[in-house]
Parts: sequence; C-alpha cells; structure tokens
Amino acid sequence: MTAKKKIIPDMVARIAFVLGGVVLVIALAYGAYLWFFCRVYVPAGMMAVVTAKTGKQPRPGTILVEKGEKGIWKEVLSEGRYFFDPVLYDVKLSKNIDIPLGKVGIVTSKVGKELPAGEIIAADAASKGVQREVLGPGVYRLNPEGYKVEIVDAINIPPGYVGIVTGQTGKAPRPGHFAVRGEKGVMQDILQPGLYYINHYAFQINVIEIGMNQVTMSGNAKGASVVSGRSQLASANSTLQSMASNTLKFQTELRRQVVRPRAVKAPVRARNVRGRAAAAADRAVPLMAAKAYDTPSQIFGLSRAVEFPSRDGFKVLLDMTVEFELLPEKISLIYMLYGDLPQVVEKILLPQVLSVSRLKGSSYRAQDFIMGDGREKFQLDLRNELVKTLESKHIVVHNAIIRNVEIPRDILTPIQAVSLAQEQNLTNMAMQNTAKKLAELNTETELIEQRRQEVSQETEKIVASINAERKRDVAAIEAAARLKVAEIQLKKSEIIAKTNQLKGETDAKAKFLTENEKAKGELLKARAVGDGALLSQMVMVNALNPKVKTRIIHAGPGTLWTDLKGAAVAIPAK
Repeated sequence: MTAKKKIIPDMVARIAFVLGGVVLVIALAYGAYLWFFCRVYVPAGMMAVVTAKTGKQPRPGTILVEKGEKGIWKEVLSEGRYFFDPVLYDVKLSKNIDIPLGKVGIVTSKVGKELPAGEIIAADAASKGVQREVLGPGVYRLNPEGYKVEIVDAINIPPGYVGIVTGQTGKAPRPGHFAVRGEKGVMQDILQPGLYYINHYAFQINVIEIGMNQVTMSGNAKGASVVSGRSQLASANSTLQSMASNTLKFQTELRRQVVRPRAVKAPVRARNVRGRAAAAADRAVPLMAAKAYDTPSQIFGLSRAVEFPSRDGFKVLLDMTVEFELLPEKISLIYMLYGDLPQVVEKILLPQVLSVSRLKGSSYRAQDFIMGDGREKFQLDLRNELVKTLESKHIVVHNAIIRNVEIPRDILTPIQAVSLAQEQNLTNMAMQNTAKKLAELNTETELIEQRRQEVSQETEKIVASINAERKRDVAAIEAAARLKVAEIQLKKSEIIAKTNQLKGETDAKAKFLTENEKAKGELLKARAVGDGALLSQMVMVNALNPKVKTRIIHAGPGTLWTDLKGAAVAIPAK
C-alpha cells in the first residue's frame, strides 16, 4: 500500500514536467512564428495599409472599414514595429504624402456620401468628391485606398498684380452682384501679392496687372498692335520666383485660349469687308492671335488701327499709344463686367479710342497733323476726352501719345514741298543770323583780348606799387625797431649804473658799520679787562685752535709743576 502511494506522485510529477515542456515548446514556436512570419516593420517616411481577411461584414459598397470589420482599415499605421498574422491580415507599405514648400495638396475622397449630380466639390469631409479644404506643405498619412491627393503649384501673385477669385461651384448670384462663398461667380475681395494655398477646383484665380499698362495701335499694314504690361521683377528667392512664373504662365495660357478661337476667322472677315491690308482699321475685326508672344511684357496682338477722315475729306492713319491703369479697388468689378485685361481692351478701351479719335479728328484738316501745333492740340483733346469717357468705366487714362501720322500722298507732297520751302527759308535766315553772330563773336573776342591786356598791365602796375609800399613799410618798421632797441639799451645801462652805485654805497656802509662795531667791541673788552697785557693774552687764547684740549695736573711742592706756578697768569676776579 505504501509503495502504491509513492508511485502516484511520481507519475503526476512526470506528467506535469512533460506538459510544462510541451507548453514551453509551443510558446517558443509561437514566438518564433510571430517574430519571423508576423513581424511588420514600417520604416520612416512610410505608412502601412492593413486589410483584415476576417471579421464583421461591413455595409455594402464600403471601401474603408473600422477595426473589427472585414476589409481595408480606414486607419493606417505609422512608423514602427507591428505584429499581424499573415493568415488573418494583409499589410501593404506605402509612402507618406509629402507636400513641399510652394505646393498644395488637393484631396479627392473615394468614400462617403454620394454627391448631387453635377457637383464635384464635397459638401463636407463625410462626402465623396474633391474636398474643399486643401493640404499645405507638410507630411500626411491618408489611406491611398480611400483618398487621392493631387499635388499642384500654389498661387504666388507677384508684385504689381492682384488675384481675382471666381467660385467654380454653387448657385449663381443675383445678376450684377458679386458671388459670396458657396456661390458660383466673381467675388469682390481680391488677393494681394503673396503666396496662397487654394483649391483650383473650387476657385479659379485670374492674375491681372494693376498700375500702368499700354495699348499700342499701329497704323501700317505690317505692324500688329500690341497690348503690353510690365516686365516682371526678379525675386531674391528662386522658389518664389518660379512659382510666380508658373502663375503668370497659367494666366497667359488662359488668355490664349480666349484669343485662339478667333484667329482663323479674323483674316477672312477682313478680306470680306475691304479686301486689302488697310482693313485692319475696321472696328468689327476682333483680336488676332496669329503671333504668339512669349515675353512677359507682351500680352496679345491686335488687328485694329486708328483711322478717320479729316475735315477736308482725306484719310488719316495714326500710330497711337494709350497708357492706362486699372485701379485695385475696382479691379474685381471690372473683371465681373468685362473680363480679363484683353477683354477690357477689346470691349471698352479700343472702341472708345477709335470713336473719340474719329469724333475729334474729323474737326481737323489733314495738314494740321503735320504742320503747326494742330497735332499737339489733337493729342491733348483726345487724352482729355478719353479720361472723361473711361472714368465711368473705372479705367484711368494717363496719356494718349501719337507717334506717327500717315496721310494720302497727293496732299502730303505739296504740304511737304511748302514745309520744305519754309524750312529752307528758316535755314537761310538761321545761317544769316549765324554769320552775324559769328562776326559779333569775333568783335567781342578782340575786345576781350584788348581788355585782357589792359587788365594785365593794370595788374603789373598795382603789383609794383604794392611791392614799393611794402618795402617802405618794412624799412620804417626796421628803423622804429632799432630806435626802440637803443632806448631799451640806454635804460638798461642807467639801471646797471644805478645798481652798481647802490651796491658800492651799501658795501662801504656795511663795512664801516661792521668795523665800527668791532672797534666798539674791542673797546668794551679793554674797559672790562682793565689791563692791556691781559687783553693781549685773551686775544691769543681766542686765536688758538678750539680742538686743542687743556688738562690741569696738580702736584706737590718741590716739583717742576710747583715751580711753574709763579709763571701762571693771574686773572683777577670780576
């Protein structure tokens, strides 16, 4: 019984050990399966689109699904490491959407509510179609299975231009009124020079010149008239300059599309009306586009010229340049009423120029345009009338310049002959006046030479007189200086003599006083001593060297020193 109880725990332990080993093997195998077969690595700059092969069935027609549903997940995976069972999921790598500087991303949604018929702009983010909002420069992760991103140039409006905004979708505004956001039509607010990220499916931007522009109408049969704007200023930033160039090229292409449909019919119509090259002056001839202008200053060609009959019935043909300006505050209204700059010139400016030219020119004779001040007066009248007429059209005319006038040969020849004779007469008179002036000039030249010599002699005389006066003044100054020096020397000698005299008198007086006092002192000494011999001995003692030392030695009687005591000098008591 005891042996049986011992076998059971051993069997349980073995089974547990075997089961643990199996579990460990299964875990290791599953980990290896995940690491080598399920591991998905999304590198930098990439995203991953996940497709679930199992899960809840989505609604019919759904392209992107939520997690837990069968199909393509709406959410994409960013950079990093993930684990997906290839049996249950399919993972596809795709590049991130990178929008560089100066570009804009236009998003087209493949998922969401269907758009109404005829609409292309989605009403909101939950609808299919082109999204109204755009993507600026940056990096984005949008599922390529549900969204398409079109990268296009941003709108860069250069200085000297403004942008007219036209809505592309929506209902039309009331006639004669600007469109508001959501309506289809021209909007009142304009875009100033700068960089704009705009959806060109929702809004069309027309770049129009502001400031000074010119329209030149050529009167000859060969020259085509040209409307010209300004040359574009170079930008310090090459990227911005490139974007501005692209914007202007796009606007030029829009203008060419307006002009091209008329290019074929214009010459045919001209031949039907007049049948010759002078038919370019007909008002009914539209814009011609036979020549393409690639320079930024030339916008389009014209087949119109200024032609009118004079008061005396002769045809006058003019080359004219009109300088005009579209004001920024009225530019959107001008665009709404007439269109782009070529349409403004075609519909408004040229008809007015031709009409006013005929009206004013018919009151002048043909010879007034080549003789006298008639041409200048006509130019001034034309400019003033154009300013008054086009002011109501919101166009400012600065100048109207006549550069060339052509009149018929049969009247031009006699006028030229008369003018030539008059000019020859004026030339002869001018030559006579020139000869007369030349003689006067020679006379004046001789007088000038004579006067120059007189001035030279007078100058020499004045210089000699000045030199003599200068020498005389210098001699007088030197004599006065010498006299002054002598006077100073005399005074110096007198002072020195007086000083020596005073010094001698002072020395004598001082010596006398000194010796006198010494004598008085000696006298006092003699009186004090009372004995001449004693005084002499005192003088001798005073004359001794002060460094000599005197020592007194006392000795007893009978010595040499005692015997010398009789030789001592007796000094009486005072």
